[in-house]
Amino acid sequence: MRLIQSTTLMIALAVASGGLAGCAVERAQVAQDAQSRMVGLSKEQVLACMGPPAAKAAEGATEVWSYNSGNDRTQTAMFGQSTTNASATGGRGYASGTAFTTGTGVGVSSLRYRTVNVVMSGGRVSRVNYAGLTGGLLTAGEQCAYAVQNCAH
Repeated sequence: MRLIQSTTLMIALAVASGGLAGCAVERAQVAQDAQSRMVGLSKEQVLACMGPPAAKAAEGATEVWSYNSGNDRTQTAMFGQSTTNASATGGRGYASGTAFTTGTGVGVSSLRYRTVNVVMSGGRVSRVNYAGLTGGLLTAGEQCAYAVQNCAH
């Protein structure tokens, strides 16, 4: 029975992880597409689809608008195991017993975020760059989608 429960749990976790990974891959694609689709947008269009930037910098005719992007969630991976053994004996209204419980666990947390830098030359977007911590091999940039998704279509 315990083996069946463990196997069922493992399958459920794998299905849930696969669904989450699919969303991350989709967000990564949105972020990648935005890097080309946003080129040529005016300052007004960027303000309309992304809102005001968190920071601005200028050098000559070039401006860089920076946006913080991410889902503000901390990714946590937890692994644990617990075992309980118990026995009880008794008779005529009296019971005695012993219980033994052990537990182990490991947790790793990381906050994933990106900074989206929108580079403008002559009042129009010339380039979109991303910097910061993000997803995995297939999902690099997925945290950027939160800031650029309204401009990427």
